[in-house]
Amino acid sequence: MKKNKSPESKEFTPQKNYEQTRQEIGYVPRKKAKKADYERIGFMSGLEVHQQLKTKEKLFCHCPAGIYHDHDNYDAEVIRHMRPTLSELGEYDGTALMEYKTKKEIIYRINNKTACTYEIDDTPPFKIDREALEYALEISLLCKLNIVGEVHITRKQYLDGSIPTGFQRTAILGVEGEIPLKNKKVRLIQLSIEEDSCREISDIRHTRVYKTDRLGMPLIETVTYPDMFTPDELKEAAEYIRFLNRSTGKVRVGSGAGREDVNVSCKGGTRVEIKGVSYNKLIPELSHNEAFRQWALLNIRSKLKERVKEPKKWEIKHKEIDYRDYDLKYEPITNGLIDKYRIIAVNLPHFKGILSHFTQPGKVFANEITDRLKVIACLEKPNMVHSEELEPKVIEDNFIKIRELLDAGENDAQIIFWAPDEDIPTALETIEERCQMAFEGVPQETRKSFTDGTTIFERVLPGADRMYPDTDSAPIPLENSYIDKLSKNLPTEVIDRYNQLKKWNIPEDTYTYIFRNNLFPLIKKIIEKLKIDPVFIGTFIGHRLKFIEGHYATAEKFEYAKIYDLFKFLIDNKLDIQLSKKMLPIFYEHPKMDFDSILTSIDFKKVPKEEILSKIPFLRQKFSEIKISKNNSGAKDWIMGELQKTAMGNIDPEQLAKAIEEN
Repeated sequence: MKKNKSPESKEFTPQKNYEQTRQEIGYVPRKKAKKADYERIGFMSGLEVHQQLKTKEKLFCHCPAGIYHDHDNYDAEVIRHMRPTLSELGEYDGTALMEYKTKKEIIYRINNKTACTYEIDDTPPFKIDREALEYALEISLLCKLNIVGEVHITRKQYLDGSIPTGFQRTAILGVEGEIPLKNKKVRLIQLSIEEDSCREISDIRHTRVYKTDRLGMPLIETVTYPDMFTPDELKEAAEYIRFLNRSTGKVRVGSGAGREDVNVSCKGGTRVEIKGVSYNKLIPELSHNEAFRQWALLNIRSKLKERVKEPKKWEIKHKEIDYRDYDLKYEPITNGLIDKYRIIAVNLPHFKGILSHFTQPGKVFANEITDRLKVIACLEKPNMVHSEELEPKVIEDNFIKIRELLDAGENDAQIIFWAPDEDIPTALETIEERCQMAFEGVPQETRKSFTDGTTIFERVLPGADRMYPDTDSAPIPLENSYIDKLSKNLPTEVIDRYNQLKKWNIPEDTYTYIFRNNLFPLIKKIIEKLKIDPVFIGTFIGHRLKFIEGHYATAEKFEYAKIYDLFKFLIDNKLDIQLSKKMLPIFYEHPKMDFDSILTSIDFKKVPKEEILSKIPFLRQKFSEIKISKNNSGAKDWIMGELQKTAMGNIDPEQLAKAIEEN
């Protein structure tokens, strides 16, 4: 056996190496991280915020928008395969080559109610939906973007199969704007209007299935400069853009209606795109871990360059092994043998300590390889084991024998994977390619997010030259008079709404809920027209309604605007507004129930204030008879408790408390 010992060889264990490399890069958990930690690694991030528009039809055809169907509710299937072609410059697109390697069969499930021949490029596009264009222009104006004089439709290559045509029609509407955060302004590159893509149903081995109900729905994309230097700034910017979009009342809400692509890099790293983040609360953890993942990959690069002087000559070595010669009692391997999979052992020269190098919480560099085997070679996970497992899947004796078989050095690492014959060449190429990338540092790629804040490889980042003119669509001139007209009907800016809530002394912990559901106009209307205390209505909506929404089920969609009707009813009937708290759960569960019926269901009876107040002297006397202590300090609270049920809705609590003190 070769002898190329190194410091890593001494008392090496994967667990120790994981912890040691975690410390080497200075990883700090998100909750303990400070601004200085992000400055140290050069954290930098930007956003691409996608938001569906609430239109009746899709963007370039007359199919209805916003109608979804179940996975198995379809009328036809269309099957497509990726075949890359040379560009005008004689080059292949990297994403196209990667997708071609996967040998994927893409299946589209089509429902006649939500799709037509336009979606599969059998029919030219209709003119752009004017309703969608107007909504998008209004949002562009709110973003203080410079509106283009003429809208030019272009085609953007989409090579992951999520759009049957292989391209998305898109158009830039505004450039160079800005949004205000608490302590800075964030520059906007542009806002575009574009078609939404398909929804994925499954992606198993060489078959990926989509449904086309969402395909072609109008979508806007707001792109920022990389002006955010902490995860908190990043989340704040994402929230502001989402709240700005929702303030118009012209965008769709709900799961998947708004999605962010989060672009992250660190000092010495490169732009990596975390794709399709649906929940803003996940952004800080995701961006934090991605920046440190890149920092870890740079540390791996440094280690490898110290060990390997000529990286271009580095290559793997592999051999097929016979299951009968090894003790591979790992169920995924034995299951693979049933399907006649072959077992391949791979040697990675000078990679000892690399496979178990920390990259993300609970993840190591080996995950970078197994993720790509899933995506590119289409080997379902688990698809490999290796010599540096944090929790070993096979006994160490197997790797001792494999090292001898492959004539491995002490500073090498080994992988065992299993695959059908046709996928082995792609798998070997994928392993070698990802290891060679480690010598360069951070590969450009898009990554899929998980709720625990970690990510996995999704695909190669598309090249910059992926857009070209759409010859099927004529330019659309935008007259100044038309833009001026749109400018006059814009909602108040989010920052102004934020400042107004502060002036009203509404608690700040209600703001996210209020802005997320575009409830500021409702609050303003109730305050101005019904003269209700701002703090009461703000907390009623931001605390009480939020709680009810999270803990009760409504018989049908609850319309927030009906809350105004609730308070108007109470005021018109001279009932105390505190009664609204007791009515809200019934009102939320049964939105069509009339208010008198709700009062009956909570056993409310209208009692004159005078009658309630007349009971105070009797109750005070009663308290003096039953009290245990010698003083009367508890009298007020006891009397309030005795009168609470009758008083609720009939008299203001403060007025009642004052009357008790005076009697």
